[in-house]
Amino acid sequence: MPFTSPLPDVEIPDVSLYDLLFAGLADDDLERTAVVDGASGAATTYGALRAQIDLVAGALAARGIRPGDVVALHSPNVPAFVAVFHGILRAGATVTTVAALATGSDIARQLQDADARFLFTVSPLLPAALEGASGVGLDGEQIVVLDGADGYASLRDLLGESHPAPTVEIDPSTHLAVLPYSSGTTGRPKGVMLTHRNLVANVVQVVDHLDVQREDKLLAVLPFFHIYGMTVLLNLAMLRRATLVTMPRFDLTEFLRITQDERCTYLFIAPPIAVALAKHPLVDQYDLSSVRAILSGAAPLDGELGAAVGRRLDCVMLQGYGMTELSPVAQIIPFAATGIPLSSVGVTIPNVVCKLVDPETGAEIDYPDSGVSAPGELLVMGPNVMVGYLGNPGATAETIDADGWLHTGDIATVSAEGYVTVIDRLKELIKYKGYQVAPAELEALLLTHPGIADAAVIAGRDAEGEEVPKAFVVLQAGAELSEADVMAFVAEHVAPYKKVRQVAFLDVVPKSASGKILRKDLRAAEAVSA
Repeated sequence: MPFTSPLPDVEIPDVSLYDLLFAGLADDDLERTAVVDGASGAATTYGALRAQIDLVAGALAARGIRPGDVVALHSPNVPAFVAVFHGILRAGATVTTVAALATGSDIARQLQDADARFLFTVSPLLPAALEGASGVGLDGEQIVVLDGADGYASLRDLLGESHPAPTVEIDPSTHLAVLPYSSGTTGRPKGVMLTHRNLVANVVQVVDHLDVQREDKLLAVLPFFHIYGMTVLLNLAMLRRATLVTMPRFDLTEFLRITQDERCTYLFIAPPIAVALAKHPLVDQYDLSSVRAILSGAAPLDGELGAAVGRRLDCVMLQGYGMTELSPVAQIIPFAATGIPLSSVGVTIPNVVCKLVDPETGAEIDYPDSGVSAPGELLVMGPNVMVGYLGNPGATAETIDADGWLHTGDIATVSAEGYVTVIDRLKELIKYKGYQVAPAELEALLLTHPGIADAAVIAGRDAEGEEVPKAFVVLQAGAELSEADVMAFVAEHVAPYKKVRQVAFLDVVPKSASGKILRKDLRAAEAVSA
């Protein structure tokens, strides 16, 4: 049966994202620091940022960009990203964010699929951007290199043109704000159509429960081009008038230095960073006492690992769950909550209804009067649910059913208190002799071994061609473990059918920019070696 949030519903303003975040800037907000470049320390105030946003919108309008047009933004986390992202929206256009490390062919496919008319990029990524742009016929007049490059306009050039922002009228419920592309970890990337209302709703749904304050400094290492960084970092910080400290890519030493030097108070991470914070000796060389809270998302975080991070940094540790198609948040552990296990993803957010269904039969799973429900696929309905996949009604119908329920593809349970625990992706479950084995459970266990720095688990194949749990293991520096050692360790802690039966050692586990394990890459390597 369906279940709702234990948190009260909230009123969702019927406004554009720009109006929500910037139209109401008070006089005492204008001189507050909005964004800091973590590498250089250069700061941008809220007043200067809004002026830049309006000037970007004006420059785009002067170049013929109109409401409904799509503009691509291909950049790592730098302060200019914030101004350009919101400038595109201020012009009434739709932003399609491109992964910073996308190849030229990847970029061409996305530009083609999104029908992008304009492209922003940065000089270090220019070769791939030009390859992608040339593949779809964008010329030099339709490309801006934010930090400057010979033959192309820069962001400074656009701001210097001093074109006023256009007057645009949009319907927040139907006007597409962003067109991010799904990660592709389970198939070819698809354009996810998210309206202004989707993004406004999700920020308003979570802002009071994450306890981000005006005085907070949020370290922004998770990419803004990914929906997690876009909503939970960029937009939430702007609404709270907090300060974003940007990092263009993750480097542990730089991450720790910036946290220390900028006195960052709130960290937003993915599980791979949690592993480093829990285990790496370098952490002890930095003063991280300013950190009061850490939120992990984008992939499942083991409760013991999260607790280890919280103890080591003496801070509140939180977890949430979402997906691009949900703008992205569906569940969170609220900052002020007590008693919610960190092994869960918390409670359903306001204004959202969920239910669990048996993935085999489609039958609804009963909500428990006590204890925990049977596992089932998590279905979600709410104002943060996407419109659909761009130009792909078939895939849309497979994901959002006729009754409006979005099928997440994740297997979860719910407790009588409303705590949701995500077990694993439906498509990732390993079927061993009729039993279902969740890779995430085995990965979490492997990470508790002091000699293991990182791990991933997929379905391998035995001599008869049947699925068996196979672990890919990265050893800690100086550690010595054999395949038999790894298998014996797991066997001590799990039921017999869950035992790891094959082991391979790696230098690094392949992961997406948002921190998800790229199991398809591991499966591809497995197929080549077979």
